Amino acid sequence: MTDRHHLLVHGGTFAAVGDGGDISGVRGGSSPDGLFVRDARHLSRWQLTVDGAVPEALTPVADGDMARCVLVPRGGRQEPPAHTLFREQAVGDGSFVESLKVTSNRPVPTTVRLAVTADADFTDQFELRSDYRTYAKTGATRSRQVLDDGVEFAYQRGEWRSCTTVTAEPAPDGVEETGTGARRLVWTLDLEPHGTAELALRVMARPHGDKRALRVPRSPSVLNEQLLALEGEYVQGVSFPTGWPELAAACARGLSDLASLQVPAAGLDGEELKVPAAGAPWFLTLLGRDALLTSLFALPYRPQLAAATLPALAATQATAVGPESVSQPGKIVHEVRHGELAHFGQVPYGRYYGSVDATPLFLVLLGAYVEQTGDTALARRLEPNARAAIGWMLDHGGLTSRGYLVYRADQGGLANQNWKDSPGAICGADGTRASGPVMAAGAQGYAYDALRRTAWVARTVWQDETYAALLEQAASDLRDRFQQDFWMRDRSFPALALDGEGRQVDALASDAGHLLWSGLLDKEYGELVGRRLLEPDFFSGWGVRTLASGQAAYHPLSYHRGSVWPHDNALITLGLSRYGLHDEARTVAHALVDAATAAGHRLPEVLAGYGRDTHPEPVPYPHACVRESRSAAAPLALLTAVGGA
Repeated sequence: MTDRHHLLVHGGTFAAVGDGGDISGVRGGSSPDGLFVRDARHLSRWQLTVDGAVPEALTPVADGDMARCVLVPRGGRQEPPAHTLFREQAVGDGSFVESLKVTSNRPVPTTVRLAVTADADFTDQFELRSDYRTYAKTGATRSRQVLDDGVEFAYQRGEWRSCTTVTAEPAPDGVEETGTGARRLVWTLDLEPHGTAELALRVMARPHGDKRALRVPRSPSVLNEQLLALEGEYVQGVSFPTGWPELAAACARGLSDLASLQVPAAGLDGEELKVPAAGAPWFLTLLGRDALLTSLFALPYRPQLAAATLPALAATQATAVGPESVSQPGKIVHEVRHGELAHFGQVPYGRYYGSVDATPLFLVLLGAYVEQTGDTALARRLEPNARAAIGWMLDHGGLTSRGYLVYRADQGGLANQNWKDSPGAICGADGTRASGPVMAAGAQGYAYDALRRTAWVARTVWQDETYAALLEQAASDLRDRFQQDFWMRDRSFPALALDGEGRQVDALASDAGHLLWSGLLDKEYGELVGRRLLEPDFFSGWGVRTLASGQAAYHPLSYHRGSVWPHDNALITLGLSRYGLHDEARTVAHALVDAATAAGHRLPEVLAGYGRDTHPEPVPYPHACVRESRSAAAPLALLTAVGGA
């Protein structure tokens, strides 16, 4: 988000407001404002005026779970403000609540005319992205209905229906048309000398298909108390390192963010679950890879995340081939969307399976969860899903036919289907993009770990020794093949990928650190890789870059070609620790914790790749998610890797 937008998040709902608490209805750009629920903007304008003018922020909104600001009428030094406005806002499940207090600064009675201009455009989030795409909406209609205490906005397109209800206490004196479709709620307030008047405004969003009987709390403070209580539950019981207060603070901040990023999902039997959303503002939904890595990082501290993520992903596991959704039997979903465009098939992301690595990561998490918790019941319940996932890896995934997990660019969706999924991310050192079917290095590491962990579950829980032996042999064969085909002997480093012809894609990339995490490399190779990742071209001082500098492909502000990703570095740190490179692990961990400390103990989705030697503060990446579940859980992974060192 930009500086003037402030994010409030609660489950599947978020609001982006300006310094003064307003929503302007921005379309396009990197950070549209509004109230968003289930991929749609349910409040596109929310603008306060006082006596016909927009007040200025005396104290602008600051970062936090509740938006607070102080406003005054615009004036000069010779004209002190006649009154002061105290504004508080918070979001809940499908709701937005505002408390507005107006205090007179005059010793005589005065009258103030307040107005809030509101609108709901119900725009799908995919329409607000700055990719210049447009979507036809034949037959769509919008309507407005004045209520005794507010106004209701509604939207309909075929069977798709959604609405937003705005109510106020006291009720507005009138609801005016504006000529733009928005409606203006107005109040005329008579204030005693130095007197105060208060308004409570409540917004309820009703996305399509949501039949829950929700109640909107009366005040922002009530919503804030609910969120603080939830955050407190997440933090409670976790032993933070006393000798490293900055890491402790980052872990606490991360757990609090994870509490606010929980979104609803259904399990195998339709049970209601809460799973970690990928991030806000663009990805406040279930993404397979993100939820799996988040749950893995948090597993020693909050195993309930894994206990919900696994059955939720099993419930959406593909059972048939679907070219538009890139689904194949046994494949784990990449992304689940609930918006209008997904509903009508105008974007493929209703259930989209364009990920080569979510399926092995599902198996990695299942094995790790059983090992961590001893919960064999879940492993038995998910046995058919786990076997289907193995079947996908061996069959459609390419392990049997190509020797590796393979993906092909999807013209309607993602060109790259590993974690570096931007179009040019898988490239040679000179920037040339990989052609044909791609075999990404990191995904092979996940596959190796998935085979080994599932073999252990098969032997200890399913009592299937034959199946376990088959998987162990497949893992061993994969390891041997990988080190023969991927290892670049002249650079003592693994290739980023193999292209469709089996040629090495030779960029020096951070994905090699994922191979340490999964244990795919022999000890000698692993130690070479681990030490290489701490060389200055890779290590920026704030973390390991996605691509080593000095290569033609490198760019410090590229999404995947030179930036620093906290979750990537968390995996690297765990991998360094696994290979006994504890000094290197501590170096990366301290860099990430320092970056978090510089930003209020919160790690963003991604940082720019500029070096600490020339930039003493971490440089933000311009389009990063402000809150991202993998980054929120990354400090927990650091704690696992290095303890309180």
